[in-house]
Amino acid sequence: MSIPEFDPAYGRAVPLAEGIARLTAKNPSPFTFHGTNGYLVGRDELIIIDPGPEIDGHLEHWLAAIGGRKVRFIAVTHTHNDHSPMARRLKAETGAPIAGFGPHRQSRPLFAGETNPFAESADMTLQPDVVLGDGDSIAVDGFALQAVHTPGHTANHLAFALQSTPYLFCGDHVMDWSTTIVAPPDGSLGDYMASIEKLLERPETVYFSGHGDIISDAKGVLRATRSHRRMREKAILERLAAGDETIAGIVEVIYRTTDARLHGAAALSVLAHLEDLVERGRVTTDGPPLLNNRYRLSA
Repeated sequence: MSIPEFDPAYGRAVPLAEGIARLTAKNPSPFTFHGTNGYLVGRDELIIIDPGPEIDGHLEHWLAAIGGRKVRFIAVTHTHNDHSPMARRLKAETGAPIAGFGPHRQSRPLFAGETNPFAESADMTLQPDVVLGDGDSIAVDGFALQAVHTPGHTANHLAFALQSTPYLFCGDHVMDWSTTIVAPPDGSLGDYMASIEKLLERPETVYFSGHGDIISDAKGVLRATRSHRRMREKAILERLAAGDETIAGIVEVIYRTTDARLHGAAALSVLAHLEDLVERGRVTTDGPPLLNNRYRLSA
């Protein structure tokens, strides 16, 4: 995937469509691209989506972008530390309730002896004031956002469809610059693939992502993402057939052109695939699927 150009315009709200603007946090990294995107939805009154991380100056940027308008809701797509922590400070400043699917939780319980490698990246203390289930809506100033539960990246991940428009705020479910990390036990590949199918059945065609630019061909990106995951599964099965048994050995081959700083995340992505393949009976391992296990094709 070639990395597209993107101007984050740090500190400035960038108008994207009628009643929609983007504010990007200055937290660039190999995992966040140029930074985490937050969004303002509305005109005289606002819904804020994903206010972002607790970093110096970001609250002041939000308050400048809001400009004295009434904030009715602060919506979060999911509880990772680059998306939700600023919600608490913004709530204290504006009085707006925080809306989300629920507190952070894992997609499955930890296996015996397993640790959560992404525990430090999770916002474990956020408790939404308004709990949104799949299909629930919040509205302001003629703009209604419908919550679409899209687990996979995290168990509590939501997208928000702007009703009567082609727009969907997709959080970290898909991005225009990289594939999304799906890492057990926080993430689940089975859930992620099911969420792709769910979004493909929906009418929205333009996505506003948590990182990077507008996705103007959302259906194409969803189908490409689905194909990429299927090809990754095929590559993993081929490595097992070739005699590789460990996740480290598989990563060394199929991620050889990937930035070495991302190899830890790549190992967790391979684990997600293997966990799914074990559940489907195509791969076996001794005991529950863990990062340091040995894997083999089922007989």
